[in-house]
Amino acid sequence: MQIYWTKINKIIEETPEVKTYMLDLPEGFTWEEGSHTHFALKGFNAGEKPNRALIRHMSISTLPHENSIGITTRIKEQCSEFKSILKNIEIGTEVAIFKTHSNVPLKRDNKNIYLLSSGVGLATFRPLVLDYLERADNVNQIHSLNIDSTKDFLFPNIFESAPAKKFIAQFVDNRKDYYEEVKNLAADKEGLFYVVGSDEFLAQNIEILREQGIQPEQIMLDKHTQQRAEFLSLDLSV
Repeated sequence: MQIYWTKINKIIEETPEVKTYMLDLPEGFTWEEGSHTHFALKGFNAGEKPNRALIRHMSISTLPHENSIGITTRIKEQCSEFKSILKNIEIGTEVAIFKTHSNVPLKRDNKNIYLLSSGVGLATFRPLVLDYLERADNVNQIHSLNIDSTKDFLFPNIFESAPAKKFIAQFVDNRKDYYEEVKNLAADKEGLFYVVGSDEFLAQNIEILREQGIQPEQIMLDKHTQQRAEFLSLDLSV
């Protein structure tokens, strides 16, 4: 396993609770849209075993041509040891990234794509939307639906409806409206549905989509094969 050590070069305050940490590009490090990585703070591998309290599984919210690795996360007043350190971390601090992979690249299958997310989960979708807006080949349209009770919606300069580009960005601040809209979107029986959020959020979305007749192969999750199968109750032996 290769560990890439790099430095924080910029900290962007997206909202009062959400920050994006921009990291220098290490030589040889590559990724694609929809990628996640293991983001670790200094000292995580100082002992015989990795200190898991200093490691988090994070989405990369930028594309390679932006020349910086963006890690976007919510940091609340009461938070973990990891987030406490991150809250006070300074530009120039060294951090590590490793085990980078994408479970949710943009599928270009000439279908409508629906991006369903909760809060900061939108960070996973930022690169997909950027990729689509720059090159819409073999994607009919994209509709993003995000729920955030804080009402501090993320990335407003990107998640802004652009009818000419067949892109809709929709934000809601309560579950009732959100799940009603998911049912409406699921009227498209041929669409592809990407879901990012907590495990509970994934389970609720999957339940509604399946009730509306959406098939497991139409639902994309940021989970590896085994986890995805468990969420979708798939039989891997088939």
